[in-house]
Amino acid sequence: MKINLSPQRRDDTLSMSRAGAVLTINGEAFDFSAMSPGDTLPLGAVKSEWFVGPVENVAGELELTLLLPLPVNFSQEQAFPEPLLNVQDGPVALPQPLPAPDTVQVGGFEA
Repeated sequence: MKINLSPQRRDDTLSMSRAGAVLTINGEAFDFSAMSPGDTLPLGAVKSEWFVGPVENVAGELELTLLLPLPVNFSQEQAFPEPLLNVQDGPVALPQPLPAPDTVQVGGFEA
């Protein structure tokens, strides 16, 4: 499986796992086992805000593009993500943000 990531500044989170042709995103399972080599599901065919491009079966390998939410403290790896190649079964590792900034007291208020 090849997963391309399309970064977008958002405060929500993304977690994924793979089990064969099933990709689970934030607890919702998407089963692509019915796709044969050469098949394409166009953008919009998969009812999820996370899919931002078609899902294709290229020579038996699923290829898709997902939205990658960027937190305030996003890293360069998140802003300019490399495609995730040969994604194996199990949890999918995503680029991680920078450490959270410390809060600073300004005039008795947190800034």
